[in-house]
Order: sequence, then C-alpha cells, then structure tokens
Amino acid sequence: MGPMIDQALVLFSGGQDSTACLAWALARYARVETVGFDYGQRHGVELEARQAVRARILREFPQWADRLGEDHMLDIKSFGALAETAMTAERAIEITEKGLPSTYVPGRNLVFLTYAAAFADRRKLNVLVGGMCETDFSGYPDCRRDTIDAMETALNLGMEQDFRIETPLMRLTKAETWALAKGLGDEQLVAITIEESHTCYLGERGTLHAWGHGCGTCPACELRQRGYEAWDAEGRPELAP
Repeated sequence: MGPMIDQALVLFSGGQDSTACLAWALARYARVETVGFDYGQRHGVELEARQAVRARILREFPQWADRLGEDHMLDIKSFGALAETAMTAERAIEITEKGLPSTYVPGRNLVFLTYAAAFADRRKLNVLVGGMCETDFSGYPDCRRDTIDAMETALNLGMEQDFRIETPLMRLTKAETWALAKGLGDEQLVAITIEESHTCYLGERGTLHAWGHGCGTCPACELRQRGYEAWDAEGRPELAP
C-alpha cells in the first residue's frame, strides 16, 4: 500500500455497526482516525458511547492502539434542523407516506460523506469507512451500495481526489456483523460491542440485555437483538474479516 491508501477515516457513531467498522479498519490500515457528527440527535448518549468504545479498544487491543489516531466531532446541527425526523425531534417512530421509517433522515449519509471527504482531504486520509448496509436495513435509500458508488464518483470528481469509500458491512446480515466482530477481536470485541456501543433510537441505556443496552422495542433494538440471537443460536461463529 502507498502512503495515502493505508490511512483511513471511519465514520464513527458509537453504534454496533461503526464499532465493527472501526475494528475492521484498525486491522487493515496503519493510521485510523474517527469522525462523528452532531446533527442535533435527540439523545447525546451515542456521543458518549463513541468515547467509551474507543477507550476500551485502546486499552484491550494494544496491537491497534498505536494505529488509532485522533477523534473528531463535526457540528452539523443546521442539517438536523432542516431534516427534522424522529431521530432529531420528539416524534413517534412510524412509517411515513413514502414507506420509510420516520427515523430516516433524508440524505444523511450523503451529507456525512461530503463532510467526511472534505475533512479527510485536509487530514491526508483517502479511505473513508462507513457502516452502510443494504442487507439488514430499514429501507433507507442512502444505505445502498449504488448510492455509495455514485457518491464516491461525485466526491472524486468534485475534489480532484482518489477517495475510496469502504462499506465492509454492505452485504452482511446483523448476525454476520456479530460474527465479524468475533472474527476481528474475538469475544473481547463482542463484549465491548455489547457493553459500550449504542444503537437504541430512544436513547435507553438502563437495562443491559444479552445483546446490549436498549429499549428492546424500537426498530434498531429489534434488529440488533434478532441478529445477536441468530448468531448465538448458530454457536457464535466468527467471520473472517
């Protein structure tokens, strides 16, 4: 790998998927930085989860510690105000007239990738890593690989760059994402994912279930729980990264 190609910026929310993506990047690249986005989420708990996951990885995976660089938080609250949804306002989670969950933030991944690419350009990082997935998702059109490919082309044309957008979870089910975590960091990484990462749309951190913290009833919790239980029933296999 050349000096640019082996340096990555992970879009890191502190959730299960981005935790797996962070470990995936640390296993591959000599330098990895993380970026998060404050877009006016209803719950700041996921912003706290980001630091908890990073701290545990630094402490428990010394082979990755010297590769994990700075963490960055970008304030894009104006976008959250523009795209008000159940993720940013006190609204019930329901299916909209477009057939999408009200947690869908229109164009969110497009905005995230634009900000991440502009930031990566300044940091001399040319691999962007995101947890978008079109296998187990809620129908979000900006999670599809076709969308990501189009965005990659647009960013490279518009910035005269050679970015690669890597989406290691794109074809995986949630059960396979748990298996990937075990393949990357054995039961240690699985434990970090369960205990520290945050997925619940309602920001619930009270109860620690077998699959992690969460309300257990929102779409994100249900997806995470189903994936964990399917993986556990299969004997907790590991997926090679």
